[in-house]
Amino acid sequence: MKLIQKALLILITIAFGCQNKPSNSNSDLSLIDLRRGEIALCGNPDFGELSFSLSCEVDSRETFDLAISLLHSFEYQEAEKAFVKVIDADPECAMAYWGVAMSLYHSLWAPPGPKELETGHKLLQIAQTLPKTERATTYIDAISTFYKDWETVDHDTRQRLYEQKMEQIYKDQKDDSEAAIFYALSLTASADPTDRTYSKQREAGKLLESLFKEQPNHPGIAHYIIHTYDYAEIADLGLSTARRYAEIAPASAHAQHMPSHIFTRMGLWDESISTNVNSASSAVCYAEGSGSEGNWSQEIHAMDYLVYAYLQKGDNTNAYQQNDYLKSMKKIFPLNHFAVAYTANAIPARIALENKQWAEAAKLERPQLEFDWKPFPWEQSILHFARAIGSVRSGDIESAEKELEIIKAFHQELLVLKGAMETYKAGQVNIEAKTVEAWIEFGKGNTEKGVELMQMAVDLESQTTKHPVTPGEVLPANQLLGDMYMELADAENAIRAYEADLVIHPGRFNSVYGAAVAAKALGNEADASKYFDQLVQLVGTVESDRQELMEAKEYLSI
Repeated sequence: MKLIQKALLILITIAFGCQNKPSNSNSDLSLIDLRRGEIALCGNPDFGELSFSLSCEVDSRETFDLAISLLHSFEYQEAEKAFVKVIDADPECAMAYWGVAMSLYHSLWAPPGPKELETGHKLLQIAQTLPKTERATTYIDAISTFYKDWETVDHDTRQRLYEQKMEQIYKDQKDDSEAAIFYALSLTASADPTDRTYSKQREAGKLLESLFKEQPNHPGIAHYIIHTYDYAEIADLGLSTARRYAEIAPASAHAQHMPSHIFTRMGLWDESISTNVNSASSAVCYAEGSGSEGNWSQEIHAMDYLVYAYLQKGDNTNAYQQNDYLKSMKKIFPLNHFAVAYTANAIPARIALENKQWAEAAKLERPQLEFDWKPFPWEQSILHFARAIGSVRSGDIESAEKELEIIKAFHQELLVLKGAMETYKAGQVNIEAKTVEAWIEFGKGNTEKGVELMQMAVDLESQTTKHPVTPGEVLPANQLLGDMYMELADAENAIRAYEADLVIHPGRFNSVYGAAVAAKALGNEADASKYFDQLVQLVGTVESDRQELMEAKEYLSI
């Protein structure tokens, strides 16, 4: 693919920005380290259509529009460069400073670190001194609440304050669709990760859907609808949008990937594979064209969803190929990205555990990336979870207990951290710990205690939602409970557990297979045939080496 460096031509209909500008630029700007350089885009440089602009220097308006489009597709690095281009061309353009601060915010990703927070705060202080329209003032004031007192006020509180400010702008400026879009995004970003009613997400989704009818090619609306409905219980509400978003913003690797969030929730594996192959290819193109050293984190993120989908289709060939490719990588940019930390641990863990290769799981090693793992206890715990399950299922209780202690240490590390997301991560590690404890007790012969602990893990998992970065748990608790019941020859309880898992994780290979085997053990030929046939349909034309598929075909006499 050919790298294209050009701005988009977008309709200019909303007036923002700077009026009656002073002739001198702000000297404080030279003290701030900002991202500069040519804006790197791959392939068709189309990010959809929007009407968000400003009244600063005429020559900078197209670049500003491009920056907004990049921001809406979470192409944060290039968005920052585009906004900085506007600042360099017109240092008194207040909304360009707002744009850089928004690019550093990362509302649905990992919170910005001290460097980003300090930079955003300084930029907004400059913006406050510049002449600007009333509307620009409200936007700058809103994001300033997030950066204000960042050293003493926690992330969740500042995020809620930003949401409240955006809500007021939305209510006061009913004709400003961009205010409504950013307000909807703030609702999703500040939603409680343990709220299974999805109240904020539903509110945001309703607002975004009404806007999408009027602006069907807007990249931000489509993108945020997908994030808003990225939960099994409400994923179907985002399916039609998911199937359109990649076409709206073909230049964005993230846009190519995002539909797979909905596809994964609904078990649409072929569609997930297709969109993530495109995303990874676009990410490679961007890495090559941007002059960055190593692989882009967006490529790694797409690979996680790819491997997950391949495994649900019994496609070990492609899953192993992705893992081998991951092992070949040394450098990732940007440095120490949380999605990379998750994927690097999850991919090898998924492959071994999904295939029930217990001995291999027990000795897993993560890829040898140039990476600081210390800030990522939840992500690290995934590999130790795989080692623990692999050890105990191999009969090595002692090694499993050692891994359990490591997992518990990660849990304690997360418990002392503040913030809803840290609490969520601590909960995820606690589920891992309970699961490992359950199988250790089970392995020791304390089967009743093992089932009790495994049911506790199921209950804990039922009270949480998935993190936006992950396609799903490495092994769902209900699936593992079903496996435990099958070990006890209790097919009746096993099939209940497998079917409960399939409600939340439709189309999971091992739960479909487990339900089939349990139904067969119960003498329920109708359900056994139904689930074995579903397994065959899941695999489709893939030349799978999974023995479970052979068993299904034999049962169905295919």
